[in-house]
Amino acid sequence: MFIHLGGDVVVPIKDIIAIMDIESTTNSHNTKEFLKTAEDEGFIVKISDDKPKSFIITERDNKTVIYLSPISSVTLYRRANFLDDVTLK
Repeated sequence: MFIHLGGDVVVPIKDIIAIMDIESTTNSHNTKEFLKTAEDEGFIVKISDDKPKSFIITERDNKTVIYLSPISSVTLYRRANFLDDVTLK
């Protein structure tokens, strides 16, 4: 199965390691450092010019790619059917 991350980007669900909310996770110095290092090393793919709401860590063929998505992490989880049994209010 595949998941649409925004723009023209679709990835296999099996390649996803983590779907993270930008706002809540970038409060941590370690996360900011991680994303800065990933950007410096060329692992970051910005899906659109819109403000990113989430980042998705993927790995395929031993290559890590981190996508910055304008779609919220909750929406992406729903698309991946991770929240089937959870009712959000």
